[in-house]
Amino acid sequence: MGSQTDHDRFDAVIVGAGQAAAPLAVALGNAGWKTAVVERRNVGGSCINFGCTPTKAMAASARVAALARRAAEFGVRAGTVEIDFPAVMQRARGIVARFRRGLEASLAGADNVALILGHAVFKDARTLAVRRPDGGLRTLEAKHVVIDTGTRAGLPPIPGLERLPLLHDDALLALDVLPQHLLVIGGGYVGLEFAQMFQRFGSKVSIVQRGERLVPREDPDVAEAMREILVEDGVNVHLEAKILDADRGRSSDGEAIALNLKTPTGPLRLLGSHILVAAGRRPNTDDLDLAAAGVETDADGYVRVNERLETSVAGVYALGDVKGGPAFTHVAYDDARVLKARLLGDGEASVTDRPVPYTVFTDPQLGRIGLTENEALQTGRRVLRARLQVGQVARAIETGETRGFVKALIDADSGQILGAAALAAEGGELMAMIQLAMMGRIPYTRLHDAVFAHPTLAESLNTLFAAPQPLSR
Repeated sequence: MGSQTDHDRFDAVIVGAGQAAAPLAVALGNAGWKTAVVERRNVGGSCINFGCTPTKAMAASARVAALARRAAEFGVRAGTVEIDFPAVMQRARGIVARFRRGLEASLAGADNVALILGHAVFKDARTLAVRRPDGGLRTLEAKHVVIDTGTRAGLPPIPGLERLPLLHDDALLALDVLPQHLLVIGGGYVGLEFAQMFQRFGSKVSIVQRGERLVPREDPDVAEAMREILVEDGVNVHLEAKILDADRGRSSDGEAIALNLKTPTGPLRLLGSHILVAAGRRPNTDDLDLAAAGVETDADGYVRVNERLETSVAGVYALGDVKGGPAFTHVAYDDARVLKARLLGDGEASVTDRPVPYTVFTDPQLGRIGLTENEALQTGRRVLRARLQVGQVARAIETGETRGFVKALIDADSGQILGAAALAAEGGELMAMIQLAMMGRIPYTRLHDAVFAHPTLAESLNTLFAAPQPLSR
């Protein structure tokens, strides 16, 4: 069925076309369920439209620039490196459009699936009113309703910030002028990716982080290594910096954005040309009228769900970022798998105890899976730690990418791997190898004794697991 339908009664209505929506809708449609997907803007959610897809495309351009500047190290004369920033952004937007068209085509070509453009609001747990772009109103009724509306950039409570032009979501993708000095609020994963990326494009970049270290969810050694890498690349990092307020200022280049900080060394006024807020997200639930459906949310507005993704109302579910928890595209995809099993299968699938791997696409990447050091010790186990500097790996030396380290945490009694961090070139791929071992319950000794091709990054696992040491508090 195409994007138009005369039917207002459905077996399922999915509100929001995030990354979980398409695979779920196609599966339901193939099973004979009459399914509607309601989207008020663009299909694909934050991942395709202003998250993973464009930012990783931009990061790829930034990495090429960084490697080109290092060409002489490899005996290559590349000449002066110049950044055509509008072309960088055009490339990223082109990839976004391609991916978006692909999703639209998959929905349009699916059996029993209707893509309805408009803003949906609950009337009750089984009824939604959809305001179409032309102003018309359409009422949908469904046996099952799925909320997949995602999140948007949050605005920290900083006086004056709301009056400034901020780079996030759509505004970032529309950028065509390279910032002279980019101020980044937030030292989490997103802030670090953008900071390094824009520094490589040629911007001056300053990160302002309120906490005492970057990426505070990571182990201290990971956070410190990330800080050292960014500083080495030329990024200014301000830790334990409280932003008192934000306003307009004047620099030698004219009008500027000003952040007034309280730092351990005293007050500081930072002047920049652009400001990027990377300090959290807010769920898109405030305009759904969830109360009319009886759907409960937490204090921040995230939809409460059980281990099978059902809300406080039977037959109403939530998938992806809108339910809180780890905000990753692959988690949303797995949410779709769990709900497909609930609705079409035996219903036994759940989100309980599923692994949540992730990769931070700095250079080097940070791939992470499982427990941190503190989490491992809190389990009461005897824990071993294996650690290897990337500079000891033959492949890394040969390719000139020696920054970072790889470490793994091990249950001393069973030999099972509890968690790993790979801050390395292609750290996400190294992490995935360790994840497979964890999933298959392969003890670390098998990885130490395994035969991996030489010279690859994978063979670093032989050395990594050679002599793990006891981990203590």
